[in-house]
Amino acid sequence: MESQQKFLSFNLGVKDTAVISLHNITEVLPVSLVDICGVPQMPSCVLGAYNWRGEMLWLVDLEEMLGYPSLSQNANFLAKMMAIVLEDEGKYLGILVRQMLDIELLDHHQMKAPSAELFSSSISPFLQGYFLHSDERMMFNLDASAIIHSPIWNTHN
Repeated sequence: MESQQKFLSFNLGVKDTAVISLHNITEVLPVSLVDICGVPQMPSCVLGAYNWRGEMLWLVDLEEMLGYPSLSQNANFLAKMMAIVLEDEGKYLGILVRQMLDIELLDHHQMKAPSAELFSSSISPFLQGYFLHSDERMMFNLDASAIIHSPIWNTHN
């Protein structure tokens, strides 16, 4: 039983699916782009700061960070995007995603190791591995800790 874990699945790019362990997710909330305060001199995937429970939460375009086209290119600025608040060792980061899908119960033992041939260098550092869905689709298992502690932020934190 211990090998089963709950994951939140969501779209990544137009055709990919990713999962993040619920263990690292504090909250999922709708965010309107107009409520995000842009910050100059940040990497382009960093959308800015957001007031979350009275705290400043950095919001990141996960797709752009992982080498996909930016979400904000075709987003309506009044539209609500979904943000997943990740937590690791008391550090928080909000990642904006295109669309939430489901809560998945996955078996850790069935996770496959990410190989360099399958994944681009922009996504590899943030992957724990991947699962094969029943219909053979891949679900990327993203490493919340690696995303939160990415060297991208260290220059600015």
